[in-house]
Amino acid sequence: MRREDRLAGLLGMALEETAPGYCRVSMTVTEDMLNAVGLTHGGATFSLADFAFAVASNSHGKVAVALSAQINFPAGSRLGDRLTATAKEENLTGRTGLYSVEVRTGDDVLVGLFTGTVFRRPDSVSDWINGEQK
Repeated sequence: MRREDRLAGLLGMALEETAPGYCRVSMTVTEDMLNAVGLTHGGATFSLADFAFAVASNSHGKVAVALSAQINFPAGSRLGDRLTATAKEENLTGRTGLYSVEVRTGDDVLVGLFTGTVFRRPDSVSDWINGEQK
């Protein structure tokens, strides 16, 4: 998924660990990710959390597409901070999945708390990546 996700590549996201229902991914905040007051743009933090959510929810091999997602920003991060998003599966059924994602700085400061729900399709993730989706 990392190889095929263009935004993750553009933002320099590094996939660190995956397991069924779990993902840890990181990126370093660059100047292009700052908002007008010099803090990390919420969209950059959200994108990191969203990518971890995507990998964790698709880790079972079936396509999972987001139904909803939200994020809270309890603190800010800055230029040069290494952010790590850790996604965990909270609930999984045949048709839906619920995930939580924490985004933290290298100093373990919580800068994003994300929750998301997916709809689980019967299609294979590999078929979609290879262009063989139905």
